[in-house]
Amino acid sequence: MIGGTLKSISTQELNDLFSKKSDFTLLDVRENEEIAIAKIQSSTHIPMGQIVDRIDEIDKNKPVIVMCHSGGRSARVCGYLEDNGYDATNLSGGINSWSINIDPSVPQY
Repeated sequence: MIGGTLKSISTQELNDLFSKKSDFTLLDVRENEEIAIAKIQSSTHIPMGQIVDRIDEIDKNKPVIVMCHSGGRSARVCGYLEDNGYDATNLSGGINSWSINIDPSVPQY
């Protein structure tokens, strides 16, 4: 994001949003092979390399929480989405943090 500060959310805060049934899109930007290992059920999957071509599949009227394995790729995608008018937030620590802190049944890799 140009000149701005990236918003981020912890896995605990994300879990709280699920508990409250908040309306948002959880966007998983990992590769297909990673999704096959571990995923959060309600996520929307668009690999990072396809975001530019598939951006219209992401609802601009809802906040978007972007996740990857540990937070690096999702931070880049957040910047791109913010630059294109989305309310995007990065999931700190990604699915790795989710499996450590929230749901140990989600495999780590």
